[in-house]
Formats: sequence, structure tokens, C-alpha cells
Amino acid sequence: MVHQEIRQKFLDYFVAHGHTVVPSSSLVPSGDESVLLTTAGMQQFKPYMLGEADALTDFGNTRLTSIQKCFRTSDIDAVGDEHHHTFFEMLGNFSVGDPKDSDGVGAGYFKEEAIPLAWNFLTGELGLDPKRIHVSIFAGGEGIPKDWEAKKIWEREAPGIKIQQYGKEDNFWGPPATAGPCGPCSEIIYTLPSGLETELWNLVFMEYYKGERGKPAKSEAIRRARHNAKALGGYTKLKQKNIDTGMGLERLALILQEKETVFETDLFAPIIAEIDKIAKVDGRGDPRSLRIIADHIRGAVFLIADGVQPLNVGRGYVLRRILRRAILHGRLLDISGYFLLEPAKKVITLYREVYPELDKKEKEILAVVEEEEQKFGKTLNQGLKQLEKTLRGPQGKLVDAFVLYDTYGFPLELTKEIAQARGLTVNEKEFERKLEEQRERARSAQKEAKAASDEEIAPQHTAAHLLNAALRTVLGPQVHQAGQHLEVGRFRHDFTFGRKLTDEELKRAEALVNKKIKEDLPVVKAEVSLEEAKKLGAEAVFTEKYQGLEKVTLYHVGDPSTGSGQVFSKELCAGPHVAQTSELGRFEIIKEEAAGAGIRRIYARAIT
Repeated sequence: MVHQEIRQKFLDYFVAHGHTVVPSSSLVPSGDESVLLTTAGMQQFKPYMLGEADALTDFGNTRLTSIQKCFRTSDIDAVGDEHHHTFFEMLGNFSVGDPKDSDGVGAGYFKEEAIPLAWNFLTGELGLDPKRIHVSIFAGGEGIPKDWEAKKIWEREAPGIKIQQYGKEDNFWGPPATAGPCGPCSEIIYTLPSGLETELWNLVFMEYYKGERGKPAKSEAIRRARHNAKALGGYTKLKQKNIDTGMGLERLALILQEKETVFETDLFAPIIAEIDKIAKVDGRGDPRSLRIIADHIRGAVFLIADGVQPLNVGRGYVLRRILRRAILHGRLLDISGYFLLEPAKKVITLYREVYPELDKKEKEILAVVEEEEQKFGKTLNQGLKQLEKTLRGPQGKLVDAFVLYDTYGFPLELTKEIAQARGLTVNEKEFERKLEEQRERARSAQKEAKAASDEEIAPQHTAAHLLNAALRTVLGPQVHQAGQHLEVGRFRHDFTFGRKLTDEELKRAEALVNKKIKEDLPVVKAEVSLEEAKKLGAEAVFTEKYQGLEKVTLYHVGDPSTGSGQVFSKELCAGPHVAQTSELGRFEIIKEEAAGAGIRRIYARAIT
């Protein structure tokens, strides 16, 4: 059964059982800053599970099914074995606040329906051998009782089935972040012909909320739940019961296509064949390197399609890391030139019917891959030569990885990977010490720049806000700030954009900033909640530094009381700023250049 058929069979089955299909959300979570990337099918349904949103209003149903794009960073180092990968597709069915039974007790769709649905799909629709399947249930712990109900349902639906009982580590599904809906789960485990057991489908009975102690609740619904619900070992009961199930498409394909590894399924085999052809190893290449490249380019294509750009922080760092790791393993396969474009095209071809966004963004995807490969490739050969020199020596020698990191951009993980293959050890403590010294030097330099009075820095700070807004006006709303450095007399502004700006675009941006300076707009400071700032459309990188704050500082350039049409810029910022734009005098752009894949940099100044 090919992967397209598996997806369709799953969705058709749950539609026939009263579910509504919901398209996959982006790999970049919308409105959920508790996680870096989408790691589970339930994430887009989190507001419905918490009772903060109404599924009937938004979907016309409380019974939902989806095939969700997911990306987990926890398995990056394990990729290369038979089963681990970063990007994957999660098949799931959900109940989010299903109407209560006629007696008003319990949810209308909970364990009593979820377990038979899963069992019948696997053994009936797919025809899997029941003798190869066993299950596990929650044994209880931390104030939450053993799941007797699930045990009884399994015994009734699958008489004689082996039922194992495990504690919180194995059979209690926690939220992807430190807080969120959670609950006991029942794992369905399948025994492969080789005898290896694989966790196939996880049925989560979502009825609790795990909160961060000492931090404010993020919604009124959670505050009410904490106030009214009975606390159980640090958890509180949700006001509604939910069903959240997840089954990885890759593992299901492994079983149905009777393969020994996920990389032999039709989800990976065409990509690996393309890499094998480029490497000219005719199947004799290191399978680990082939698998790493295939997994990483597949994940990179989907990340870029969802708007992620290679950076040195956050989700951009994840993308940059997997691309550079793929490039490195190409070198380990003796691929001398640039090679990632062809595997990337193969990924797009393989998935374009299921995910049309790959087709729409093909040029952008390939441009980002090409630029990152060329950028890293320029220093890679030099770095590898230096690495080989560093690695020469007796077995057990401690390798200093900092020079490779600082000079050639080699991430610590890559140096460790190559060193370990040669029986050597990276001196991680020395690496961290030197890295911290470098950070301290950077902090000192920043302090020296900020040592100037607020009055000296303020004009450049306000000019940077004006420039950011001008770029979004000239180039489009996809432009966002990606970094900034302020000095007395000038500043550096990094922003997301995929190409060099034309002279005309730079002139328009510069003229627009000068126009706003002449308009003598007020710069207004306001203290607002994070949610209010987002609703107002404030510009910011909404990272974890803002989470838990009751108030954030928002600067308007233009008077917000006169209407949104009079506000030119809205940004979260800690200041300092001028009081009126006319204080900036005149603005000029000094130069524009590349700062990384998908990132441009402008040096500019306000001349007071």
C-alpha cells in the first residue's frame, strides 16, 4: 500500500465514523509560543481542548481527524539508524469537548469509542495480524488512578490481548511544552517479523492540565479550571474530556509495505536513490550518511515551505543545523560539489500532491537550500582540512572544537560526530568555556555601546523602528526584523528577505523614513498584555522571553488615539526612544548586504 493510499484510507475511515477532516497546520505554531515547532497533531486543537475555542463554530464538529506535519528535534542525533527521523506525518483522530451523554456524565466520545475505533481500523480496515499486537495502559501515579476503564475495554474488544501496565514515564502523555493539556494514554505496540517491537499508535485520554508553578495562567479558562478543579498531584482536571490519538505515517508504512527500515518505504526510498545516484556509490555508500541526508533535506524542504529561514537562533538554527549536517554527510560520501538541490526537488515531487504549498514555494525552497549550501560549502573544505589536522593524534585525544566553530562555522555536534567516528573525544568543557568568554566579550562590547547616554542612542533606536516599518511597506508584510545593533551615530538592521534589494527599493524605503521624520509623529510608549500586543499587530519576535510577563512595552510611532491609519510603526521594545520623529533630523541608508540565507542587512543612521 503506497503512502498516498494509507493517508486516504485513514481519513476515509474516520470520516465514515462521523469525523471532519482538518488540514495540517504549519510547522511554525500559530499563537503558541510555548513550543519552537509543531511536534504533535494535537497542537492546533489545544485551544479547543482547553475550552478556549468552540470546535462546533470553527469546524462544525467536535470529532476531528487530521494528518499533521510534525518536526521533533529530540531525535536529530539518532537519525541514521533504522527508525528515527525529524520530520514526520502524524495521523490522528480527536474529540474536543464532545457533547455529554444524556445523563450529563462523561464525554460522549472518550475511551469507550476511541479504543474500538483504533482496534477496528488496524485489524479490520488494514488487516494487521491481531497476534502481533499488544497494548499498554497507565498504571497510576502522582495522585492519578490506574486506568481500569481502558483495561476493561481492551479485554472486551480484543479478548486475550496482552496488556502491560506502566507508570507516568511511559503511559502518561505530557504536553509538548512545560504546560498544557495532558492525560493517561494507551499505546498500541506492533511486533515486526524481525521480532522488533515498534510503538505504532498512542491513544491519549486528555482530561488533565499540567501547569507551570509560580507562573500565571495564560487564559481565563485555565484560571477558572485551577480555581474550581480538584488538584491531583500537581495536575488539575480539565472542564471537558478530550481524545487525542497519534500514529506516525512512517511507521505504519514500514509495517504495511513489509520493510525492515522506514528508509526503505516509498516515503524515503526515492530520495535516497537520488542521493545514491549523485554520490555514485551504487548502494555501497554508508547507509547512515544516506539516511541522514534524506531525512534532513526532507525536513528542510517542509520547514522552508512554512516560512523558516536559516538563522543562528531558534527554529532558524534547527533548519541551519540539519542543512549543514546534510552537507557534511555529502562530503563523507565523497560528493565534492553542491548536491542538495536534486534531493530537494525529489522531495517536492514526492509530496506535491499531498502538500501543494511545496509546489507554490518551490523556487523559494530551492533558493534557500542553494544559498545555504554555497555559503557553508565555501568554508567546509577548509574546515574539514583543519578538522583532519585537529583530529590527528593518539586515540582518546581531547579535541578542541572551538577553533572549528569560531573560524569555520562548524557546529559542536558535527565535530563530535566526526571525532567519535575516529575514537577521539571532544573537549566540551573547554569549548563551553571559550564560547562563554566570546559571549562575555560581545556583552562587554554591547555595554560599551550602550554606555552612551539614552539621549545619544535614542535617535538610532527610533530610526530602526521607522526603517523596519518602511521595509514592510516597500517589500511586503513577510519582512520581519531578524537582528539589530545600535551605536552612537548609526545602527545595523537585519531582516527576513530572500534577495538583494534594488536601488529603487532602497531609495523608496529611505524616502519613506524621511517623510515620517518630517511629519513630526509622536513616539508613544504603552504597557499592554502580550495578547493585546499581538492583536494590535505589533512587530516582535515573540520568543519565550515574553512568556509569563503580565505586561510588555509597546512603542507606537504615530498617535494611536487618532486611529490605526495614523500609526506607522508598532513594536515591542525596551527603549530608549525620542519623543517626536522630527528629532531624528535626516535619515540615510549607508549600505545593504546579505547576512545569511534569507536574511539581509542594512547599515543606516539618523543624522541629528
